[in-house]
Amino acid sequence: MASNDKQAIDTGSKDVPRPPSRYDDILEDIIQYVYHGSITSPHAYRRARLALLDAFGCAIETVALSPDCRSLLGPLIPQTVVPGGFRVPGTSHVVEPVKGAFDFGSLVRYLDHNDAYPGAEWGHPSDNLGAIIAVADWLSQTKELSLHTVLTAQIKAYEIQGVLQQRNAFNTHGLDHTLLVKIASTAVTAWLIGLPEHAALAALSHAWIDGHPLRTFRQAPNTGPRKGWAAGDACMRAVHLVLLTRASHVASEGLGAFAGVPSALTAPQWGVHDALLGGKEVVRAREYGSWVIESVFFKIITAEGHGISAVEAAVQVSSMLAARSLTAERDIRSIRIRTQKPAMTIIDKTGPLWNAADRDHCLQYMVAVVLLKGSVIQTVDYMDSSPWATDPRVDALREKMTVVEDAGFTRDYYDPKRRSGANAITVELMNGEVLDEAVVEFPVGHPRREDTADQVLKKFRANMGLLFQANEIEEIIQAAEDDHKSVHEFVHLFTR
Repeated sequence: MASNDKQAIDTGSKDVPRPPSRYDDILEDIIQYVYHGSITSPHAYRRARLALLDAFGCAIETVALSPDCRSLLGPLIPQTVVPGGFRVPGTSHVVEPVKGAFDFGSLVRYLDHNDAYPGAEWGHPSDNLGAIIAVADWLSQTKELSLHTVLTAQIKAYEIQGVLQQRNAFNTHGLDHTLLVKIASTAVTAWLIGLPEHAALAALSHAWIDGHPLRTFRQAPNTGPRKGWAAGDACMRAVHLVLLTRASHVASEGLGAFAGVPSALTAPQWGVHDALLGGKEVVRAREYGSWVIESVFFKIITAEGHGISAVEAAVQVSSMLAARSLTAERDIRSIRIRTQKPAMTIIDKTGPLWNAADRDHCLQYMVAVVLLKGSVIQTVDYMDSSPWATDPRVDALREKMTVVEDAGFTRDYYDPKRRSGANAITVELMNGEVLDEAVVEFPVGHPRREDTADQVLKKFRANMGLLFQANEIEEIIQAAEDDHKSVHEFVHLFTR
């Protein structure tokens, strides 16, 4: 018998303490907020409506443009019919809410165009709508559930994920940020379904220990399409855990086989802190409220968030070149990009780019395409079918680029009072002349930008226009303003 096996048997002796009488503070705080927290900010609800429309628009964009994502949608067993199930937007599929959470979460996220939030960890709070909408549509078909209730769940999911992103860098431990989607979605869907608080705590404890994906699929040399459906996977797991808890609770008039794990984070050796984070504790950066939804960043331009300001700066450089009748491929000797530390980690990428997932997470590719085409990069520009994907001029320009971290940009990025996402581009011409540096501190879609709301609605109309008529789109925008609108009636507006 191996020594570690002997040790495992020994730990089952009578000296092992009984389970804790209360759950870890992080879990207790989340459930207290979800079940008892009051959202009083009208601005939070205005932003939530905007974010809800934006997420649905991203989903429709994915249905229209991504055959890869479309192949993942619908029942796992073809022709399975689920009466009263979730209607997958942009499609005719009707699926049970677990698969529905995967489908809608993947649609919202797949093209990297949904909203984002910075911190020690970078994430996308609208990922949680995969779970929220699938569960809410399913519930709403048998009981009254209003759009206002969904917006409240959305605000709280955004807040949980965003607050925990502030000071917990799971990426430094090789873990993917979508673990926070699973946490937030578990908590709010437990509330939507009506689990008692002790059952919600049990489900949430399992969400913390239920295994978390490594971010291998986001990093070279393994960058691939899983990053498009990773959020859908997290939503699916959250809903599955909540429904398992519900079934166990109903069957036994208690938690039955799904008893919770009170010290899921703090248990010595086996808890999240010791087993996954090297002893580092998960911390809450601030009290839960509605701050995250009020300051979330809307991705108007299809690009990884840390590079959007670089895209805007590259458009400025392109205009400078055009004004002199110069071209990027002929007249540029070198390009210097100043950026923030997260961009250096996530999207500073040299060498071959093998697929769309590789390209949409490459700062140099974004800038090169913009300089060559003279306008912002779009979703189709990353795809394998795009002429840019094989244009040798793109790689030639990438080889002329130097990307460096600017300490000031990094400091302002992490400063909660600024939350900038700055990039700056300096171009040297073949004749030795250096063009004025193009600097963008706050990219389009940033909460500091006065045009953000108008830009989000413009983006929504453009995305929806891929499958819907103008009158249908305006009907949906109006419906989003109706607090009393039934969720299933709202979701029905998106079916095809």
